[in-house]
Amino acid sequence: MTDIRIETFLTLCNVMNYRKTAELLNMTQPAVTQHIHYLENYYNCKLFIYDKKSLQMTHEAELLRKYAENVTYQEKQLKTLLSENAGVHISLGATKTIGEYVIAEHISAFLSDPANHISVTVDNTEHLLAALSSGEIDLALIEGNFDSSKYASRLYKKEPFVGICGACHPFTGRTVSLSDVLNEELILREEGSGTREILRQLLANKNRSFADFKRVTAISSFGLAAKILAKNIGITFAYKAVMEHDKELSQFKVKGWKIEHDLNYVYLDNPFSEQAAELFDSYRKSTFT
Repeated sequence: MTDIRIETFLTLCNVMNYRKTAELLNMTQPAVTQHIHYLENYYNCKLFIYDKKSLQMTHEAELLRKYAENVTYQEKQLKTLLSENAGVHISLGATKTIGEYVIAEHISAFLSDPANHISVTVDNTEHLLAALSSGEIDLALIEGNFDSSKYASRLYKKEPFVGICGACHPFTGRTVSLSDVLNEELILREEGSGTREILRQLLANKNRSFADFKRVTAISSFGLAAKILAKNIGITFAYKAVMEHDKELSQFKVKGWKIEHDLNYVYLDNPFSEQAAELFDSYRKSTFT
């Protein structure tokens, strides 16, 4: 059973405010302070400090948080195992490109076994990593970057990252210069998206940014973005999988850019999460490798 003081600590890590922590846990603010002081005395270290009236976590708090998240998650999994007689239950997160264009056959294969149960959350990288840390999901399939010191991971597949435009766009099937690309309107995914971050880094390597494009439109749904691209309005960058079954879209290349990006299983570093990743991956067909 997880200590209530650990729950207090994790809540404070998430909201970084003693008053809000007390409200969320239905306790008094002095009680929250008492719980944190107990942990600081027990571990003989300072967990939180104030820097110009802003509450900050110490390095020791970051280490304790990683440990506490793992313990809390493993306890949740143990309760599930003890309360259920049969069947496998996996809670999977997937970034939007993977969820919408990559894993349908894989999930179908997993569900072909009547004993298997799965819930799938499709969201952006930032939100899924937060869900992992809080124990809301068992593992995530991530297309973006993540902190490898905080999470365990294993490769799912490599996927080409390409330029995408309408089938009648002048870029169709061509290799164009970065200058040509910057003269176009860019359709961009929302903040927190893995594909947005990959493109940001590619541009930064050339001392460029989104501001250098003719115009930028942010759209969180690739389905909507695809309909706009099909009208030959703008370009975007995404994984090749998103356009493979859409005849109204086409691929183009940027001179000097030949990019394959890893799609990864990401999970907390504990036996339950590792087993969930191995089990789900065992249903993957050879066409996914």
